[in-house]
Amino acid sequence: MTTSTSQGTGHAEGELSGIASGTGIANGTFGELLQGVLPENDLDFLVTFPITLASVAEFWPDVQRRGVVVHPAGKQKSRRIAERILDVLGHDFGGILELTSNIPEGKGLASSSADLVATARAVGDAFGRHFSEAEIESFIRGIEPSDGVMYPDIVAFYHREVRLRHRLGQLPSLSIVAHDTGGTVDTLQFHKIEKHFTDAEKQEYGRLLSTLTDAVQAQDLAIIGEVTTRSAEMNLKFLPRDDFNQLRRICHEVEGLGLVQAHSGTTLGILLPEGLNDHAERVAHITKACRLLPGTVQLYRSLGFAGAGAEACTCTSAALSGKS
Repeated sequence: MTTSTSQGTGHAEGELSGIASGTGIANGTFGELLQGVLPENDLDFLVTFPITLASVAEFWPDVQRRGVVVHPAGKQKSRRIAERILDVLGHDFGGILELTSNIPEGKGLASSSADLVATARAVGDAFGRHFSEAEIESFIRGIEPSDGVMYPDIVAFYHREVRLRHRLGQLPSLSIVAHDTGGTVDTLQFHKIEKHFTDAEKQEYGRLLSTLTDAVQAQDLAIIGEVTTRSAEMNLKFLPRDDFNQLRRICHEVEGLGLVQAHSGTTLGILLPEGLNDHAERVAHITKACRLLPGTVQLYRSLGFAGAGAEACTCTSAALSGKS
C-alpha cells in the first residue's frame, strides 16, 4: 500500500500534523473452491478463490473528531474495525472512512470481508503501518466470520474462527462464467443455520482438502475442477439450486474444468482455463445456454500466479470509479 498526500491537522501545537490519509485494497473471492467441516476438529473451513474484483478503502484521520464516520453509511462493520484499530494504535480520535467496491453484495463473493480487510489496510497505511495477515485476522475476529481475503493466494481458512489453516499456493488465471439465480443471501444469517454433517461427509471433506492441496501445488486444473464440482454438489444439501444439473451439462458441453460455487451466495460458475484458442467461443456457448435459465450471467476472472499484485492494482481504478 502507498500513502497518499499528507494532510495537516490544524493543531496549534503541531501535534500529529502531517498525518496522511491512507489507502487499502482487498480482492474478493469467487465463493469457495471447497467448503465443509473437517473430521479431526469439527471446524468449518473454506478454501478461497481470489478474483480481480476488489474493495478500496480510504481513511482520513481527524484529531478533532471522536469516532469514525463511514461512507456509505451502511458500512458499519467497517467503521467498527477502523475504530478498533485506532484504539489498538493508541489514538483517541477518529476520522473519515470511504469505501468503494466493484464486488457485488450478497452474492457470496466476500464483499463484506473485502471491505473489512481494505479498511484495516487503509487505517494502517495512514499511520505508516503494514499489518500482517494475522494482525488483520485479530482485528476482524468478533465482528463477523471472514472469507480469508487478507491472503492474496489460495488458502484453507477457518472462517468462523477467522484463522488460517494453511496456504495452498496460486494458480494460473482462470475464467468463471457464473449463473446468478438472483436476489441476495445474508451470509451472517446463513452461517447461523445449524448444519448437520455425517461422519462420512466429514471424512470426504478431509480427503477433498488433501486432494485440492496437492492439486494446487501440482497445478493440476482437472483435479481441481473435480474437487470444486464435488464441493458444489455436496452443498446442495444446505443451499439447493435448480440450475445445478443444467450447469453441469453445459460444463461438459464446453469441456470445462468443473463447477465452482459461492456456497453461501447466489452464484454458481463454470471454470475455464484461459489462453485457449476457442476461449471466446466457449464463453459465448455458456452465456447463451445460461440465458435460457432464470437469472443473469456474469464473467469473472481469478487472480493469476504470474501477477496477482498487478491484477489487484488494475482493479483499483475500477473500484475507485465505482465501475463494475
